[in-house]
Amino acid sequence: MSWMWNPNGDAPKAVPAKDMVRDPTDPNRLVTNKSANKPFLAYKEYKDHQQQLHDDWVQRQTERQEKIARGEDGGPDERDPTAQEEVGVVGLLKFIVYLLLITALAGRFFTGSFLWEYKGKWARLKTYWPDDAGRLFSENYLAGFDGTDENRPVYIAIGGEVYDVSSNRATYGPGGAYHAMAGVDASRSFGTGCFATHRTHDLRGLTDKELQSVEHWKNFFAEHETYYKVGRIIHPPIDPQSPTPEPCDPKKVRAAHTTKPVEGSKPEEQPRPSTNSAPEHEEL
Repeated sequence: MSWMWNPNGDAPKAVPAKDMVRDPTDPNRLVTNKSANKPFLAYKEYKDHQQQLHDDWVQRQTERQEKIARGEDGGPDERDPTAQEEVGVVGLLKFIVYLLLITALAGRFFTGSFLWEYKGKWARLKTYWPDDAGRLFSENYLAGFDGTDENRPVYIAIGGEVYDVSSNRATYGPGGAYHAMAGVDASRSFGTGCFATHRTHDLRGLTDKELQSVEHWKNFFAEHETYYKVGRIIHPPIDPQSPTPEPCDPKKVRAAHTTKPVEGSKPEEQPRPSTNSAPEHEEL
């Protein structure tokens, strides 16, 4: 009940004079030197120091100009010690380098990989320094890179682009599941799934889904972490009057009102044609 006898509360305790300093924003006011005020007081001290450095520099510059006017040696020109440096191109490049370095070290710490486990084509040196990526192949020359010669790499082509798939020789080399695609531009088979009979770049007559499947695999090889482009293949023009390759799917054959079998293979032995949502070529 003591508050009833002292409704105004206890008088605040006087702060020792040694703990009082002038307010940086009002020289006529004193504030305590407590922890909460120290950042503001330190900033004021820093600004005062910077101002003093600038004033001293101005004085030296004035004296230098007066000496020069009298024909005396004024000494070298002095830069304002308080002037803020512009970042410039070099500074920007340094910032980018430091940022990349910090990002790489963070990736190594958190994921164990400097590239944050990214393994796409941009992480390969051959993307920036390709080995003869501008080479031109004829169909006969490309056929020599089907993996039968162990001293040569294994190449496949899709959409006219030639890729080195030697890192997966077990799949594309002799005896591999997709050896039929090696040494040839078998773009059509990537859309239809007819790996044995559609070893051609002729895309005439494909459905939208089949064309989308071809695009899917073109992007797959272009973005693969171990495959890389080595050149392009030059094809002779396709005669527009020539027949398009026949489907290997019996249903499509019947739909085309033909009973002619696919030469050299039985329908039940052929892979099913791919769809846009689930391409049949699943090496990978």
